[in-house]
Amino acid sequence: MDIKNNISFEAIAAALDERHTPEVRRKLWKSRVSIAGLGGIGSNAAVMLARAGVGNLHLVDFDVVDITNLNRQAYSACHIGMKKTDAIKEIIAEINPYINIKTEDIYINERNASIVFRDTKILCEAFDAAENKAMLINSVLGELEGVKIVSGSGMAGCFDSNLIKTKKVTGSLYVCGDGVNGIESGNQLMAPRVGICAGHQANMIIRLLLGDE
Repeated sequence: MDIKNNISFEAIAAALDERHTPEVRRKLWKSRVSIAGLGGIGSNAAVMLARAGVGNLHLVDFDVVDITNLNRQAYSACHIGMKKTDAIKEIIAEINPYINIKTEDIYINERNASIVFRDTKILCEAFDAAENKAMLINSVLGELEGVKIVSGSGMAGCFDSNLIKTKKVTGSLYVCGDGVNGIESGNQLMAPRVGICAGHQANMIIRLLLGDE
């Protein structure tokens, strides 16, 4: 089924104009966001940005959807075995088929991070392991100019939701989470707090796109 046959761009734009105002809708539609990692944070943040009307998404991951992902990530049982890049593209097309999506099925390391994200101005860091988070942030901020990174740290377990905050660490780095309860602390990742943190990251990205730092 061709989704575009059932809904027009003009209809989506009108609905977003009603919710966000035409000015905000136009700003978000012209914007571009990169997401590194399409797990619990990245897949949910991508869906939120798509629903908000961000018109250009650059989505990067090397993994495939596994049954263990379904407890917190945006995927469904029908996506098991698919590349996460293909699965999330399919999900977003069901929300807004007119969004321009670039996907890259690649493992990010210190050698290619600045190449993959060389055209990026706003990057959502959505890796699981602390060392991979640090690698990405150091590589991108150290080698690329003008990039703002919205990262996550501390969203595991079922602790107080209100411990999750958004903090501006530097002029280029924002960190969302409680800063304590990560997978390194032995806590497991669960949908509610992962979703809250993803919401913080998506909201901060939208604020940056609209000029609010």
